[in-house]
Amino acid sequence: MAPVTSLTASVNQRLASALSAALPEAGSADPLLRRSDRADFQANGILALAKKAKANPRELATQVVSQVVTGDVIKDIEVSGPGFLNITLTDGAITENLAARHADADRLGVPFAENPGTTVIDYAQPNVAKEMHVGHLRSAVIGDAAVSLLEFAGETVVRRHHIGDWGTQFGMLIQYLDEHPHELDHKDTQVSGEEAMSNLDRLYKAARKHFDSDEEFKTRARRRVVDLQAGDPHTLATWQKFVDESKIYFFSVFEKLDMEVRDPDIVGESGYNDMLAETCRLLEDSGVAVRSEGALCVFFDDVLGPDGNPVPLIVKKSDGGYGYAATDLSAIRDRVFNLKADTLVYVVDARQSLHFKMVFETARRAGWLGEDVKAVQLAFGTVLGKDGKPFKTREGETVKLVDLLDEAVERATAVVREKAEKVGLSEREIVENGRYVGIGAVKYADLSTSAVRDYKFDLDQMVSLNGDTSVYLQYAYARIQSILRKAGEARPAAHPELELAPAERALGLHLDQFGETVLDVAAAYEPHKLASYLYQLASLLTTFYDQCQVLSADNAPEVVENRLLLVDLTARTLHQGMALLGIRTPERL
Repeated sequence: MAPVTSLTASVNQRLASALSAALPEAGSADPLLRRSDRADFQANGILALAKKAKANPRELATQVVSQVVTGDVIKDIEVSGPGFLNITLTDGAITENLAARHADADRLGVPFAENPGTTVIDYAQPNVAKEMHVGHLRSAVIGDAAVSLLEFAGETVVRRHHIGDWGTQFGMLIQYLDEHPHELDHKDTQVSGEEAMSNLDRLYKAARKHFDSDEEFKTRARRRVVDLQAGDPHTLATWQKFVDESKIYFFSVFEKLDMEVRDPDIVGESGYNDMLAETCRLLEDSGVAVRSEGALCVFFDDVLGPDGNPVPLIVKKSDGGYGYAATDLSAIRDRVFNLKADTLVYVVDARQSLHFKMVFETARRAGWLGEDVKAVQLAFGTVLGKDGKPFKTREGETVKLVDLLDEAVERATAVVREKAEKVGLSEREIVENGRYVGIGAVKYADLSTSAVRDYKFDLDQMVSLNGDTSVYLQYAYARIQSILRKAGEARPAAHPELELAPAERALGLHLDQFGETVLDVAAAYEPHKLASYLYQLASLLTTFYDQCQVLSADNAPEVVENRLLLVDLTARTLHQGMALLGIRTPERL
């Protein structure tokens, strides 16, 4: 079907034409249109234009008004204050816009972004042989939402999970397993992810204890690191065992998070091992990196230590080992030249901002990040406990991610069970909805906060039906589904001839902003603004319920159909918006 033109775009186009007619020398001027409490929209662009043209802004505004055709889309336009324009739309235009969005079942009128390209997004980066903890939550949740938003906007997205699967600890682990070959044997071939990680955790602790207490073992372990880097077949096979065992666990955690992580997208540190030497050679030959005290370094004028001396980015250590920078720079080369990306997005803890600033600048100096390729760190803050301190267990340990998710589902299931009898939910539905509500609560709490900010993890608030929570939005969706089930023969249908109540107009105008919101959120990697839009949508729906009956016997059939159209489009928008955030919307709740 033809793209849906938003009401904002229609009004903007009419005002821009009127501005050009009233002030031809202004060319294609921007009316600076925004939603307003005084009318449906307010245009503020005339003040700046009048100042530039040395004209009286109120007189210019009056001329613009005389050029605007009213009746079809614009009902009324008036000059306000020093030269603002207050614009009120016709009820018919609002209803016709809702009908067009409702008919566009796949996209609800959301256009595709102009000039889409290819984005590689690096997120959800757990470490092999280590349990995932609460610190891994934000990268996974924010990254998954960013992927969905970019793909919906029309971008080609390549997922990359840069897992920690290389380095000195693997020499220790491989040597220990080689000397204790039955440590990872499973009696049951259908081992769960958590059991797999429990085995690895036990192995790691035993290997570390041996490493710290036995100098001869420590020497053998260090030799194993050299064998691993050199590609010794037996050592690599044992290393692969660790990776495979860890992936069983990773997939089980991501499944709990209701996230799809595909094996081909997991390209860890080891994936760039063959590129490291060439990356270093290219940097040194070009003069971007220099030798300093035996190490290969890149220096920056604006990165200084406490002593005032430059702090370098170490690409290769003095002992010949490669630093994280070598891997990250090799990954940039691969993503730009092999994957043909125009944009690189890294969903990484804000505490690594300096590292990535230095890596990106190094890549620019080397010519790997040109004017046509941008690199962005989508930095995120820390998950805090209720006390405002980094989230820990009572014993001061880092909270395991699986424990946190299990508790969220447990709490949510209890909330769902309380209302289950009233709604008539089966036990299967209680369990399923408990999972959707619990995981949705965790994701929404994260995504409704600006990524760069820290946020407090409070499960009691997260699963509340009141306030800015995913449960409130899920309940709004389920409530509409209940109305649609009770509608009988009545079906959603547009009646542009009807006058709309204030609550209908407010809800309709907010629905019109969905497309613009999605594209803006995708372009700026700001899922919290979509969460804010959806919360406002659910709040406007609550006001609509208070002021407008949908299925009242007192309503004429066309009023019922028109209001069914409005609430059905609201439900679809909630469903699509929540899906873009990675959150399910149960039909009954």
